[in-house]
This record gives sequence, structure tokens and C-alpha cells, in this order.
Amino acid sequence: MNYKMIAIDMDGTLLNSKHTVSDKNKNMLKVATEKGIQVVISTGRIFTSARYYAKLLGLITPIIACNGAYVCEYHKDNVLYDNNIDSYNAGKIIDILEQNDILYRFYDNDNFYLKKLERMDEKYIEWKTTCEELFKVKITSLEDVRAYVKEHKPKIYKFFVTEEDEQKLNNVKEQIMQIEGVDVVSSWKGSFDIMNKGVSKGKALEELCKIMNIKREEVIAIGDNFNDVSMIEFAGTGVAMGNGEDGVKAIADIVTESNDNDGVAKILRELIG
Repeated sequence: MNYKMIAIDMDGTLLNSKHTVSDKNKNMLKVATEKGIQVVISTGRIFTSARYYAKLLGLITPIIACNGAYVCEYHKDNVLYDNNIDSYNAGKIIDILEQNDILYRFYDNDNFYLKKLERMDEKYIEWKTTCEELFKVKITSLEDVRAYVKEHKPKIYKFFVTEEDEQKLNNVKEQIMQIEGVDVVSSWKGSFDIMNKGVSKGKALEELCKIMNIKREEVIAIGDNFNDVSMIEFAGTGVAMGNGEDGVKAIADIVTESNDNDGVAKILRELIG
């Protein structure tokens, strides 16, 4: 097959458990680009975080960010597709999350927001520092989230909700799923993402293929978690990581090795040489 595009997830896929890209993965992506194949980062992360890694890897291609809510050619500052949560539903989501006193944050294309905790203890400061390093973004803490959103009207592409208590997390998830016009998907253990209805990596990949005149049969998609299912199903060749969720492996055409064993490099070597 003459492949023209590789859509690749970041966390748990391209990045190993130390949140770095191995030399073998870097070298294989370089081989792909030298063959004229578009290597597209497709992530649940905020755009600025994905852009950091794209620049690091020398990828001059569009980026699919926020689980498919935002697609942009970063080198041209050209937004190809976006689909944000409308302000009414954003308000309803915030109300539910506030009422349940659960940790959440939300993204526009450049900013990472969360509610400022009443007590800025060591655990919070450590978490904030870790996230800023992990996501390569600056986190902004808000005193009153609802008031900020009402006044500034940011284009919210995704909410990320996290909670160690599984029962509490599932209860909040059920409440959010009752809101008409939003979708919920899991991308990390102990968490879930909220996007506008119809937003997915698969939909964004489909739109990008239309723009670039690439057939789905000419696409490889690689991922590990449930937010990757739609793009793995869309692509002509869908690949699940060895460390991925069982449900993701079940729908993939191929299962490669884990992210800590250069699974991306190994499957691309097989598929594109």
C-alpha cells in the first residue's frame, strides 16, 4: 500500500512512560516524512502542547488537538477545522462539575484553565508543576470559573475531568451524558473528556483527508485508548499499541508492541519500510 498519512496519538503511543519520544520512534518518523508521508499528531492534548512536540520532531504538518475539536497548520497559523462547545452547554457542564466538587480543567486552543483551589497546598503545587512540564503549557487558575467564562467567552474545545473515586467519577459522567449536544470519552484512567457533539479524532481525520485529497485506505492511525477508536476505525490500517486498552485492540487491524518497546517504530518499519 502506498500510504500518504500517519495519524498518531501522543500519550501511551508516541510517548513512552517517561513522556519522551525514543530515538527509534524519532528516526522512523523522519523516514516517513522523507518518503513524503504526512505525519499528523492526533491528541487529546491542547494545541500548544502538540505544537511543541511537532516542532521538536520537525513535523511540518497539520495537528489534530483536543480529541479532534481543533485542527491547525501550526507553521502557517491556519485553522483548518474547529468545533467548540457552545456557551450554554459550557455553563451547564461547569454547574454540574462545581456542584459535585470534582477536579476539572478546560482548554481553548492556547490556554489551560482550572479552578483555583481554596488551599494551595504542596500536593496541588506539585500537581500543577508536573502538568505544566508534562503538557508544555502554562496553567491559569481561576477564582470563579463561571464568571470568567461568561465575561471572556473563550472557545472551549474540551473539558478534562479527573477523580480517584471511581463511583464519584462515574456518577458525574452520567450527569454530563444527559446534556444534549455533548460527547464524553475516556482517554486516561480515572478521567473523562467532554467535547461538543460529533467531535472525535476520527471525524477530524476524515475532514483533514478531504482537505488534503487523501483516501482513507492511504491512512495509518495508531493509538492506545478509547479516544483513539474513531480514527483507528476510519483509517485504512488501524493500529493499537500493545499497552492499549483491550477494547481498542479488539477493533484494530494490527496490534504492535508497547510504547516502552518502540511499538510505533516497529509497526511503521513493517508498513512503510
